[in-house]
Amino acid sequence: MVNMAAGVLMPKAGITVEECMITRWEKKIGDRVNIGDILFTYETDKASFECESTAEGELLEIFFNEGDDVPVLVNVCAVGEKGEDVSSLRPGAAAPAPKEAPEKTADAVPTADVPLNEQHAKNDGELKISPRARNLAEKSGVDAYRASPTGPYGRIVERDIVTLIDSGTGSGIGGRVLPGGIPAASSGTASAPVDGGEYEDVAFTKIRQVIAKSMTNSLATIPQLTHHHSFDATNILEFRRSIKASAEKLGLPNITLNDIILYAVSRTLIKFPNFNAHVTDGDKLRRFRHVHLGVAMDTPRGLMVPTIFNADQKSLTEISAEAKALAKQAQAGSVSPDVLQGGTFTVSNLGSLGVEMFTPVINAPQTAILGVCNLVTRFRMTDGEAKPYQAMGLSVTYDHRVIDGAPEARFAMELISYLENFTAMLVE
Repeated sequence: MVNMAAGVLMPKAGITVEECMITRWEKKIGDRVNIGDILFTYETDKASFECESTAEGELLEIFFNEGDDVPVLVNVCAVGEKGEDVSSLRPGAAAPAPKEAPEKTADAVPTADVPLNEQHAKNDGELKISPRARNLAEKSGVDAYRASPTGPYGRIVERDIVTLIDSGTGSGIGGRVLPGGIPAASSGTASAPVDGGEYEDVAFTKIRQVIAKSMTNSLATIPQLTHHHSFDATNILEFRRSIKASAEKLGLPNITLNDIILYAVSRTLIKFPNFNAHVTDGDKLRRFRHVHLGVAMDTPRGLMVPTIFNADQKSLTEISAEAKALAKQAQAGSVSPDVLQGGTFTVSNLGSLGVEMFTPVINAPQTAILGVCNLVTRFRMTDGEAKPYQAMGLSVTYDHRVIDGAPEARFAMELISYLENFTAMLVE
């Protein structure tokens, strides 16, 4: 009896992730591997991870290379003892045998010159293509049916679309790729060389592509209006100072001004259900019973918005701890894709960067977003004397299909009331 090696699967990094890209192999064929050893690193559109070996032995065969998009729960490599059989572990090895081709009739259309996936589309009505590849094809305007698949099970992956783009199979002059994906007649002139000394062309990263698509879609499909407000931050500044002074002695966490704002927002939204909602199907409003608070974060990879789920049921300490944990994961690029979705309202804080007011863009399908601005010194008259105080700006962008100006003003007034009387709010 021939012993069988064990396959190591591409992990499923979140319930919505369909494929991941291998970024680096940490082991090579012939290396000894123990359970828990890091075999390779991989990434989704927004996060990076390490894959640990689930088998022990020698790395016998690697089925995918660095840069390959791999469907989740597909064998990436085989681990076992030298001489053990790996044939059944190779992707596609267990796929059913192809059906016998029907006899050609006089009316049959020849398919010898038709690309593989175009034949597949005509026969099955479905194109085998990864989400990354489909997204790139849509953005670049190429016809994905013209791509030659190199992925597992005859699937078109991102590199196949890149190859298609590089081949000039587009609809523009000289083979440039434009929407439509049909090649036009060549102009017969080559593109002029680029003088690299004057400028630098930098391709969008994966996450930048996602951000660009999301922002464009939001502004193109949602009528957005922004109101700017400010409030007296004296109370929250005093509260934070008292917490900070007692933190070490009482074992309290470091509560930040942003934590305080997140807490106040989570309580305010419960009273304004149209702000804690999604627009679905273009003309329906889905109002949520709990607040799933998105927190916009600047990271080395770009903007990320992880979610604090059920924030309205969590204490200030719990919100503070979770926000810091999510920020650490986002900075490291290890945040789970599952927490990068599902938010019902978003808070974006640019105050620490000196921004006095701005126009945050709605994180669709949400109906509103809060921008938190910096502290500025203002004066007010008290007993005939101008006295200074610290004011903080708030910018609220809302979907005018769902929310009108007056309801936004009432929402802001309620939030400001909480923040100007924060210690009383905590007692309540």
